[in-house]
Amino acid sequence: MAEQSWQQVSWFEVDEHQDGQRIDNYLFSRLKGVPKSRIYRLIREGEVRVNKGRVKAETRLKTGDQIRVAPIRRVTADEQVQVKVGDELAQSLANRIIFEDEGLIVLDKPAGIAVHGGSGVAFGVIEALRQALGKPYLELVHRIDRDTSGLLMISKKRSTLKLLQDYLRTGKIRKTYQALVKGNVLLDSQMIDAPLLRYELANGERRVRVSKEGKPSQTLWQVAERFKQATLVNASPLTGRTHQIRVHGLFIGHPLVGDDKYGHDVLWQGTPVRRLCLHAAQLEIPGYSIIKAELPADIKNLIQQLRF
Repeated sequence: MAEQSWQQVSWFEVDEHQDGQRIDNYLFSRLKGVPKSRIYRLIREGEVRVNKGRVKAETRLKTGDQIRVAPIRRVTADEQVQVKVGDELAQSLANRIIFEDEGLIVLDKPAGIAVHGGSGVAFGVIEALRQALGKPYLELVHRIDRDTSGLLMISKKRSTLKLLQDYLRTGKIRKTYQALVKGNVLLDSQMIDAPLLRYELANGERRVRVSKEGKPSQTLWQVAERFKQATLVNASPLTGRTHQIRVHGLFIGHPLVGDDKYGHDVLWQGTPVRRLCLHAAQLEIPGYSIIKAELPADIKNLIQQLRF
């Protein structure tokens, strides 16, 4: 990025090809050379306005929206360094692709790696795959938490991105997660219907809680297997709220095993775990065969121990 490139107010207008795109992804492609962490900070601090209003990173754009970006200071030498993902790691992620066609990649993401860089994370799945596959245009269709493993959709074409995000908004894609939760869930099947509100801790970390002021949120829970001190459930979020399954589990008294944000104070007497026991296991997408990802070995091993 040239030093003077973005040192004045920048204006953009959304056209029909960008309709429905998230503001963060839009800015990544427009503000060339600006680190993603800097773009997220601009959004958080209100330096990015859409139609004169503040936005969040996940705000969806509409055709004709007017975007104003405040002047951006020149980048430092440290920020100008391009992060190089290790070839071995990049290739190992590419090897986890379990479905691919002309427009879509579905990856079985391991737990512990973010889906994208930014907010203190140097790189994520998307940067690694762009490097490994040599494809500069790869975009996340959706996100899953860093600590969650399993199916992640990545588009290879703008038309695929828009179509699948439309499907997500209208509830046409069904996602099923497998979660190991604390305690014995009594009901074989239940709909958890509790509105969720996002908030920030003093350190800026995002959290979510059940609140009547929150957005409508529903999750279908179905028991897959019960153990003495835990239950394996299949959870299908009918809405796409941040940390939805985790907070809904806590709400009904069954927080997820290994969750260090929600319900970690609820006693767990089983084998100590080093990860969140949540796995994106199945995708049902119109026009595609059902796509599945097996539980990872560490959760399988824990379940085997719980059976005895």
